[in-house]
Amino acid sequence: MKKFVLKIFYFFSPIVILSYPVDCIISSYLSKSNQAPGEFEVMDDIYNSKANCDIAIYGSSRAWVHIDPKIMSDSLNCKVYNFGNDGHTFDLQYLRHLEFLKHNIKPKTIILSVDIFSFHKPLGLYEAGQYLPYMLWNFDIMKYTSFYDYYNRLEYIIPLVRYLGKNNELKTVSEYMANGVPTEKYRHNGYLGMDLKWNDDFDKVKAKKKSYAIKLDQEKINLFYTFINECKKMKINLILLYTPEYVEGQKFVSNREELLELYKKNAKEYHLKFYDYSDDEICFDKTLFYNAEHLNKKGAEIFTSKFAHALKSELKDR
Repeated sequence: MKKFVLKIFYFFSPIVILSYPVDCIISSYLSKSNQAPGEFEVMDDIYNSKANCDIAIYGSSRAWVHIDPKIMSDSLNCKVYNFGNDGHTFDLQYLRHLEFLKHNIKPKTIILSVDIFSFHKPLGLYEAGQYLPYMLWNFDIMKYTSFYDYYNRLEYIIPLVRYLGKNNELKTVSEYMANGVPTEKYRHNGYLGMDLKWNDDFDKVKAKKKSYAIKLDQEKINLFYTFINECKKMKINLILLYTPEYVEGQKFVSNREELLELYKKNAKEYHLKFYDYSDDEICFDKTLFYNAEHLNKKGAEIFTSKFAHALKSELKDR
């Protein structure tokens, strides 16, 4: 029996020993891809301490396609980085915030771009592959992504297990190892303007239902309160922002006023500045959007310039 156990040990030992460095190699190459549109770039900047900034912009896709850090930087004469996370609600935006603070100097100001989906209950983990290169032994990632029941516990703990069956990702890694890693970036300091015209996404949704009600997740709202208090303790200037939204899209959400009131109430209670562009003239110009929720590149540039101008006096007074 003892000999049998030793044989098993000697057989599996090289596999166990090699699994971690192989995992690191795969993860390193994968993190250079654009399979998740630009999310790897942002996370790599975070983990390589290249995301240091004076102003950090948080939020969903409405952050990363609406707010141009270069325009902000030029106007405010400081470094700005956009951490907008496509398709993610506040809990996973908060996860990115935690990872950012672990590896970078805390910013002076955080601008949290809130929207109707910030505290929504999503059905699944959107673009789940964006966590693959970073999730091994990362217990914050485990904590905040486990809620979505996409990865099992072993995939966070045992090297290579999470890559089993990930054929597209492994194919990408193989191509990079053979041909080199692309040098062209997808985003710039987390931002990418969408040079697009209005599409028919909103019309398709309206054809299926007359209105839509957002279901709020109280746990996400409680986490939001935690985040506010943490910012106050760290003396980070937290600003809430509701970027422009096409007026017809606003009417489609039946409980939108309830959501806005939640932001206004918390801004007042916690003494936070809240910039709400729901009634801005941009919201009535369809040519500045590519769907009801998202500005196109032209719209984003107009909005960012307008917001930076408004923000200048706010930051000057601090």
